[in-house]
Amino acid sequence: QVQLVESGGGLVQPGGSLRLSCAASVSIFSLNTLGWYRQAPGKQRELVARIPRTGSSIYADSVKGRFTISRDIAENTVYLRMNSLKPEDTGIYYCNAESGTPTRVYWGQGTQVTVSS
Repeated sequence: QVQLVESGGGLVQPGGSLRLSCAASVSIFSLNTLGWYRQAPGKQRELVARIPRTGSSIYADSVKGRFTISRDIAENTVYLRMNSLKPEDTGIYYCNAESGTPTRVYWGQGTQVTVSS
């Protein structure tokens, strides 16, 4: 069982920045992928960014060039740095992890991000 705990959400003005953190209860090096998803009101949950154990990270087209996913293996934490935030970035951001064969999927409880003036 993997537990994920997000933090770092909040209210920010358009053009501002936030950094989300997700602490895992296991070594993140043992996980196949780590990712961030978001869900806006009335919309489906969507992938924001994902980082595999090996290989390149992927990003949603809407956040490319503005968001950066990274990880600290020693701290078992994955981050999402969000710059140049827009109102359409508003939503609940969820940390996601996948591990094992067959794949098991784990979710955090979510953290609210609101971009508004």
